[in-house]
Amino acid sequence: MYFEGKIESLAISLDWDTAQSFLDDPSVRLQLLLMAGLICATFIATRLTKWRIHPLAENPDSPPLLRKIWAALERMIAPLFLLSLCLLTVIVFYEYHSPTRDLIRPFTSVAGAWGIFRLVSGFIKSRAWLRLVAVVAFGVAALHSFGLLGATVDLLRKLGFSIGNTEISALDLLNGIGILLGLLWGTSMLATAGETRIRQLPHLPPSLQVLLGKIMRIGLVFFSFAVALSTVGLDLSSFALLGGAVGVGIGFGLQKVVSNLVSGLILLLDRSIKPGDVIEIDGTYGWINSLRARYASVITRDGKEHLIPNENLITNKVINWTFSDKNVRVRVPIGISYDSDPRQAIDLCLDAARSIPRIINSPEPRCLVTGFGDNSVDIELRFWIEDPSNGVGNVRSELLLAVWDRFREGGIEIPFPQQDIHVRGLPKEFFPGRKTETESS
Repeated sequence: MYFEGKIESLAISLDWDTAQSFLDDPSVRLQLLLMAGLICATFIATRLTKWRIHPLAENPDSPPLLRKIWAALERMIAPLFLLSLCLLTVIVFYEYHSPTRDLIRPFTSVAGAWGIFRLVSGFIKSRAWLRLVAVVAFGVAALHSFGLLGATVDLLRKLGFSIGNTEISALDLLNGIGILLGLLWGTSMLATAGETRIRQLPHLPPSLQVLLGKIMRIGLVFFSFAVALSTVGLDLSSFALLGGAVGVGIGFGLQKVVSNLVSGLILLLDRSIKPGDVIEIDGTYGWINSLRARYASVITRDGKEHLIPNENLITNKVINWTFSDKNVRVRVPIGISYDSDPRQAIDLCLDAARSIPRIINSPEPRCLVTGFGDNSVDIELRFWIEDPSNGVGNVRSELLLAVWDRFREGGIEIPFPQQDIHVRGLPKEFFPGRKTETESS
């Protein structure tokens, strides 16, 4: 314990002596003073400039693109001031002074890493991506500050592995990963902007807009991987055999998935079903919210969202209520008593149809006698609506209530099922005490 205490006290004494000798160096003191002055000057310049730029970035009358430019400039004011002052200090300071210990250049590297991080943070909202950018930027700055960046690059070049006849170093792999991540981020932004632009084209149907957006996004992702693999040094032609094997595996193991993908492309091309259509399939009635690569989202009137595979929409019978025309005809059967006047009942039904706001007048409602049933005279009221996505059952219920009210006011009877029984030739034991016609005579 005694020797351990002596060793610890000696280590603390050495650390203090090293720090004291470091701070006693006039060149170090001068550089620390310069760095403190650069930070203060950056703070003052940022405060004086930011209050002028902030109103321009928040001005609602300016175009959106101009507001984004001012917001990016406001975000970059402090790093730009600090980096500019550091570069100016490096030029002037090392022109007239040769320090024994260099602190300005590492400080400049950190300022550059800060500027890169602030620039990228304006385009990336994910915290995980921001942490990765921060680690890479400040890690490179730290290696450069301590003079280890060149040695680290040489070490990464020596570390590697082989794929066939191709030698791939760790540095190539890191470069490929970095380029791939950057390209995926850039192509994602480009694809989003392209899809927004495609949706604004008035002459393109919704299904074709979705198809073009998907083709563009898939093409950009494929381009990103191709560029990244080429950067690593891999020959893309060597993946032909692997691609064939993957294709066979997909054909046997992912038949349903591939079938749904192909069915989705067919639906987008022939436009038989598109977003906004009202369809009915296997008892499911609703409107198509979106068409995805594997399934279609159908929202029913009760708020349930059904995910129907695209293959079912191709192979099964589908009723598309709005395929060529959004107007839909609804049939409502009605029965009246044989004692009632069918002509009066028809007039009352038509009057009830005209009183419903959702029933359109062109084509106008029609009411016809369809037959003479066992218990009623059968009539059918036919009318048109132009908003089937709002439901059919509710407008039918509203119409029947209006018909009910008018039938009661007009004295029209709605019959219920009934049967007349005629009894002939029953044995007399069913009627004790009653004489037959022969006995009475």
